[in-house]
Formats: sequence, structure tokens, C-alpha cells
Amino acid sequence: ENREDMLSPKSNRLTEALEEANKLFSGVLCAREAALDAQFLVLASNLGKEKASELHSEMTAFDSLMFAEDLLTFMGLNRIEVEENGSDSEGISSGYLPSNAWHKLGEETEKYFRRAPSFHYMLGSFKSCPPVPRQRIERQKKATGGEAKRAMPAQLKKMEESQQEATEKEIERILGLLQTHFKNDPDTPISFFDLVIDPNSFARTVENIFHVSFIIRDGLARLKLDDDKLPII
Repeated sequence: ENREDMLSPKSNRLTEALEEANKLFSGVLCAREAALDAQFLVLASNLGKEKASELHSEMTAFDSLMFAEDLLTFMGLNRIEVEENGSDSEGISSGYLPSNAWHKLGEETEKYFRRAPSFHYMLGSFKSCPPVPRQRIERQKKATGGEAKRAMPAQLKKMEESQQEATEKEIERILGLLQTHFKNDPDTPISFFDLVIDPNSFARTVENIFHVSFIIRDGLARLKLDDDKLPII
């Protein structure tokens, strides 16, 4: 609201506002108060920048043409006389720079900048040579047909046959139990959980479920839910 008054060179309103905000900041407790303080700091910085830009001092202004003239002189410009209609239209003397002019300027400006020393290879840089082609080793083609088939070990084949026979026998045993129960009491189904669950062996329970699934798949038994939503077979 008092923008023009604060920007006046004769006014100290901006300084007074900063001092008051500095006192208030000591009592900041909430995040909202800190955000307001930060907002005021941005506003005060912008006002201070505008106020500083309006100040007038007797400092020497930077003359880009004079700086270029002094820079060319330092770099060793060889001045030559030109005709009145020459290319010297901007007030800079015509001429040509020696071959080491920019190198001389770089050595001078290097004193005013801190930088890491340049890295140099002791034995030169690595040369990127194409890789040596490797000799291609031709592999023998695998024989096709009956010779390519590997014979199954007799022990493994025998083990698979024995496991298959054991599975079939277990399925027949469970089917026999179901058939015997059905003959004795055809109107009373068996609880599926009572049939398959072995309370002393989790692995045996899984095997029972696996074997019963074959019986249901072949249509020799049927699985449904009773009135209590429990499976019966």
C-alpha cells in the first residue's frame, strides 16, 4: 500500500519495516507465520532492488567500446592506416591480430579463475583401434533323427512307472472305499473333509485331494455343497 513512499530515496519506511519484521520473527511458532515472513522478505527484496536502481551515483559507467579498444591493444593489435571509407564505422581501429593473441589473453585471464589442473596422459591417449577379429570355430552339427534322441535312464524310467502304478492303486483303493460306503448307505453322503484330511500329515492330505480329483474327473463320484455350505462327496 505504501509502495511509492518506500521507494522514495528520502524515506526510511523500508528499513523500519525490515526492523519490525525482524522483531516479529522472534515470536514465530506456526508454519503459516513463517510463510508470511518469507513472503514479506521476497516483497522487501524486490522493493530494495527497485530503490537501489533509482539511486544515482558518480561512479564511472562501463563503456563497452572503450573496453574493446583496450582489449585489442592488450592482445597486440597491429594497427594500420585505412582509407576514410574503410570499415572502421564503430570507432574501433582496424587492423589484424597476431596468431597468439587469444593465447595471450587466456594466460592473463587464467590468473583470476580457480580451476583444477588439466590432465595429461603420460604415454599418450588411448587409441581406439578396431578389435582383432576372432577366428570363427565351426561347431559340428547335431545329428538328426533317432540318434538325436537321448535314451531315458533305466532307473528313472522305472521310478516313473512305479509312481504311476502307485497312484493308480491309491485311486482304486479310495474308489473302493466310496463304493463300499455307497452300498451300505446309499442315501448318506460322505464329508469331503473327513475323507481327505489327515490331521497328522499335510502331505498325505494333499495326496488324498489329488487322488479324489481323478475319481471326480472320471465321473465316478460327484462333489457338491450341503445345507451348511460344506463340500460332500
